[in-house]
Amino acid sequence: MTTTTQRRKVAPTASCIEPDRSTPVAEAPDDDTLALMAKALAHPARVRIIRVLDERTTCVTGDVVLELGLAQSTVSEHLRILREAGLIQGEIEGPRTRYCVNATGLAALKAGIVAL
Repeated sequence: MTTTTQRRKVAPTASCIEPDRSTPVAEAPDDDTLALMAKALAHPARVRIIRVLDERTTCVTGDVVLELGLAQSTVSEHLRILREAGLIQGEIEGPRTRYCVNATGLAALKAGIVAL
């Protein structure tokens, strides 16, 4: 079982500058990773972040704060949780971080749910 100090990450496959919008074929993750991913989506704000990032053709930076209407610190914490679960990825671009959906991570989550 993974602990909070031993989190598994799904490796990003594309840059947030040039996101891969195709749907990759993925294997179902192991039980611990699937549980981590599901836990990351256990908050409505994080589900909304995934939807916002998935709707964009380019990655979003501080716009997530405006979309959700939450404090910067709250959004940053939600983004951290999603990133550690492998569902999003981020690239530092100057003073900001540009986020996008990790298509491979999202496909793995979907495959894991289907395999239940």
